[in-house]
Amino acid sequence: MELILSTSPAELTLDPTCQPELTLKSSLTKLTLDPTCQRELPLDSTCHPKMTFSPSAAELTLDPEHQPEKTLAPSLAELTLEPVHRRPELLDACADLINDEWPRSRASRLHSLGQSSDAFPLCLMLLSPNPTPEAAPIVVGHARLSRVLNQPQSLLVETVVVARALRGRGFGRRLMEGLEVFARARGFRKLHLTTHDQLHFYTHLGYQLGEPVQGLVFTSRQLPATLLNFFPMALSPRLPWKAPNLTVQAAPRGPKGPPLPPPPPLPECLTTSPPAPSGPPPKSLLETQYQNMRGCPIFWMEKDI
Repeated sequence: MELILSTSPAELTLDPTCQPELTLKSSLTKLTLDPTCQRELPLDSTCHPKMTFSPSAAELTLDPEHQPEKTLAPSLAELTLEPVHRRPELLDACADLINDEWPRSRASRLHSLGQSSDAFPLCLMLLSPNPTPEAAPIVVGHARLSRVLNQPQSLLVETVVVARALRGRGFGRRLMEGLEVFARARGFRKLHLTTHDQLHFYTHLGYQLGEPVQGLVFTSRQLPATLLNFFPMALSPRLPWKAPNLTVQAAPRGPKGPPLPPPPPLPECLTTSPPAPSGPPPKSLLETQYQNMRGCPIFWMEKDI
């Protein structure tokens, strides 16, 4: 049975043994129930209405066992810079950090890190104390230092990386500042590096555009410096294209018969191009003439320390 209620006030008595279906019109603005009749409406215990709760943020309590883990940023004051070869137990963690940025064979990465020594090249790790007592430190960053050919007071900085979860919090600056202190304490006065996407970061640290240098993959006091000069130097900028020689040459003689007539003279140029500027091209933070082995444009930068 269907019962339609209108907006006109009327007394409605419902038989508890017969519960009709109530359809309320959209024009109904107010519905008043007689409190004396409410107790006559039994509720079926087998029928439970569906209830939706929308608690506020202040009333919402999460189970601590199911809360997501947060990455706690270590304090900058607690960071230390140590060579890889003095902490062999951290080789695996350092390899994972570098491979997360530049994927490579794990065996090859570990072999490269194993070449670190006080005689250079030298791999440095930025370490943070582990919150768990008696646990190994956390590897936050890494950088590699190599000597520079024919520049005994310079070092080449390579493979600079910071853990992804900790980027943008000042750890990259802390790593580079630690490299300067480490190099200056050992008598070096200039750092060189290359970059293709962190130009403004290094500019804020005081680096300027420079010339390419050649890093040494190994050094030895028993190796004469003259022998090092035979190693290939750093890639130089591409030489400008030269036009072929267009001077008129004598026509070749055939085996028989009169010589061939010479070709007609070349027409004179109506416009002359300005002479090419002498010296190296101007340096710009927007364009570079250098590329790495993959053909990606790179910027050579340097800083006096």
